[in-house]
Amino acid sequence: MGIVYLNGDYLPLAEAKISPMDRGFLFADGVYEVIPCFQGRPLGFQLHLERMRDGLAAIEIQLDWSDARWRELCEQLLDRNGGGNLAIYLQVSRGVDRVRQHAYPRDIQPTVFGFTMAIPAPPAADQAVTYSVTTAADQRWQHCHIKSTALLGNVMHFNQGYRGGHHETILYNAAGELTEASASNVYVVKGGRVATPPLQGQILAGVTRALLLRILRAEGSIPVAERAVLLTELRDADEVWLSSSTRNVAPVTSVDGQPVADGQVGKLWHRAQELFVRHRYDYE
Repeated sequence: MGIVYLNGDYLPLAEAKISPMDRGFLFADGVYEVIPCFQGRPLGFQLHLERMRDGLAAIEIQLDWSDARWRELCEQLLDRNGGGNLAIYLQVSRGVDRVRQHAYPRDIQPTVFGFTMAIPAPPAADQAVTYSVTTAADQRWQHCHIKSTALLGNVMHFNQGYRGGHHETILYNAAGELTEASASNVYVVKGGRVATPPLQGQILAGVTRALLLRILRAEGSIPVAERAVLLTELRDADEVWLSSSTRNVAPVTSVDGQPVADGQVGKLWHRAQELFVRHRYDYE
């Protein structure tokens, strides 16, 4: 089964256990490296460490391990797994928290995990291995409509606002159009009309969003449109709302430190919330 490293221990892979509350499992909140080793000699060891440290710093995971400590871990894994041509997989997550929350927790220890896997030796120049490939538009981190557990991008945006004392971060794309918030859908109200970004690859199809739109359209007194909503409209809105399964429909009273309209909860939100509470179980 192989010997792995987990938080200070070397043990058989079958005995390695990580809490389901680990943020690497819940949010993909971590980084990894794969270091190829040929006949027991790591390739590009320092460059791999530098890249991992850059990644840890970018997502604010603090792990003050020296080069010597990382090298000792890698040497132990190579030795305990027979040496030869092996790749060392290293992963560091933010660690285990007591609750699932987007905010970075304090005072938890990062989870450090490492294992090895066999790799082929580099081919000689006259023994090239050939590959067939295809092409695709680069859509990495652009599939926001999938409710994936890979929420690191959302978590980073959430903490951007959280550090400044805010409850959410509303996002926009390169065209200056709103997409969604880090953990919510967003709505802008102007002149008694509600607008929310349309469903496409840039936003998650929120269930609370779907319920709210059905309720408002069925009742008919509050016009609602799914359309492109500009950032400038957010800043000039009469009201701004958020929705999610845990927030329900929530009024926003300030954006980037500036009040939304008069900084008070708007009248249309009160009406929408009344309708939502009354009819939220009408649709399955």
